[in-house]
Amino acid sequence: MRQEAAKQPAATTAAEANATAATTAPTLTANAPQANFAAATGDNVAAQVTTLENDFIRVRFTDFGGAVRDIALKKYPAAQDRPDPFVFNELHADPMLALTEFPGLDRATRYTLVSSTPTEIVFRAVLDGRLEVTRHYTLPPSTDAAKSLTDPYQLRHETTFRNLTDKTAVPMRVAFALGTAAPVNALDYGIALKTGYHTPDTQKFIARSDLEGGGFFSNFGIGNRDPLSNITSPGPILWASVKNQFFTSILTPDAPAASLVTRRVKLLTALPDTDHNAYGIAGAAQFELPALAAGATTKLGSNFYVGPKEYKRLANGDVFKADQDKVMDYGFFGWASKLLITLMTWMHSMVGNWGFAIMLTTLALKVAFIPLTLASTKSMKRMAKLQPELAALKEKFKDNPQKQQQATMALFKERKVNPVGGCLPQLLTIPFFMGFYSMLSSTAELRFAPFLWAHNLAAPDTLFYLGPIPVNVLPLLLGVVMVFQMKLTPTSPTMDSTQATMMKFMPIIFTFFCYSLPAALSLYSTTNGLFTIAQQLLINRMKDEELPAAPAAALAPNFHGKPVKNVTPKKK
Repeated sequence: MRQEAAKQPAATTAAEANATAATTAPTLTANAPQANFAAATGDNVAAQVTTLENDFIRVRFTDFGGAVRDIALKKYPAAQDRPDPFVFNELHADPMLALTEFPGLDRATRYTLVSSTPTEIVFRAVLDGRLEVTRHYTLPPSTDAAKSLTDPYQLRHETTFRNLTDKTAVPMRVAFALGTAAPVNALDYGIALKTGYHTPDTQKFIARSDLEGGGFFSNFGIGNRDPLSNITSPGPILWASVKNQFFTSILTPDAPAASLVTRRVKLLTALPDTDHNAYGIAGAAQFELPALAAGATTKLGSNFYVGPKEYKRLANGDVFKADQDKVMDYGFFGWASKLLITLMTWMHSMVGNWGFAIMLTTLALKVAFIPLTLASTKSMKRMAKLQPELAALKEKFKDNPQKQQQATMALFKERKVNPVGGCLPQLLTIPFFMGFYSMLSSTAELRFAPFLWAHNLAAPDTLFYLGPIPVNVLPLLLGVVMVFQMKLTPTSPTMDSTQATMMKFMPIIFTFFCYSLPAALSLYSTTNGLFTIAQQLLINRMKDEELPAAPAAALAPNFHGKPVKNVTPKKK
């Protein structure tokens, strides 16, 4: 436990930041550390800061609001190859767990530090001699979640309200700030800045863009062009969160919250309103306090996690009992993402490098789908052999589509060919590939993880620059791999010329699409393509299966139900 006088705490409201932001606005660069975005946009008066810490986090409390000013994540640096840790809520609208809707007891109120130990801290304030508020925080010293049944990134928080009058106090609404997620560098366009909440029925996420207004259709007078001041989501809420791409805060109250309020907040007032770096997203969980009899008390307790979005950690049901792992927001194919991150984490424990873990997981996925791939390839080859007979049917019944369809289906049945057999097995693999993509996009462990020439798997693998243009190797390699892959892979016999032309441009499209994506995604796609080429070379060496011979006088029903002779062309 440590105390210090903080002359310039992190940013608070936009109004308080105005005085200093104009002269201290940072220079934004692509690789700027997070600290650059918090330059001297501070409170107008000094705050007394008290620190609790363990091996994983350093929690700084401020007496303004009796709340958590910010939390440094010791295991995660703010910038690559620099010792300073990432600080959650470094730029903020409010201190975390501050009472945001309670004038006289909110972040502008100076609380009294009642007591502090290496693991606990207590603040207290009294409102007009009527209401006493005591705020108690506990940080576990243990880093062994299995033994302590808690998590080193998680605080225990309790706020007690006591009626000091001789009259019953009316019911009140209070809200606890969840923190503010801000862009971490100039390339962060805020796509991952979200609040989220979990109810007994579902979980939902609100993106910063949901509050920004505008959008494509607003240019035609459809929809609202004006930004929303806030979005209120009704409960009962089992947990609520604020997050960026890799880190999150999660408030899990002892009793469900009434609602979640999400706000888009401007953090750097010196920047223009059109600059995405100027804005963050903040959330607050609202609770309804009951009427308090004279001298009575009521308590709101919660667990407050601030740390990395690590699926393995958040899926620990002994500690996180309310499906907090759903904060990962894997999407529709989340079940596949969870299987893959579990497998990839195990691979990493074996090889010690996340890049090789991605490659091995991709290989495992490819091997698992060999039966489906063989079935698909076999079906496509059978369809290709049937094309002359299908063409003859098409010519014979070109004036009667219904009869043509009947004859075609009869031919499929006779020659034991499934017309959808080439694509159906591949459709079954889509959830896993989509799940892999979603999982790699938000895995905190990949942040600053090196692999060969790539220094950071969570960013593009820029090797050098040609003037202002970055040369990202993996997307370029992916394009080359896709060209070879397309030359080896048999095309569907039913593909028309337009589709075939579009397929020729796919390597260019994918290279362009992946060029600015994290290297982990390009590594997965490139590795998958290389394994597909190797697999196709082996398949092409296999002996083709012959189609069942057509009967000498095979018959197929025509449109009128009468038989017609088989239309298989005769060999010349």
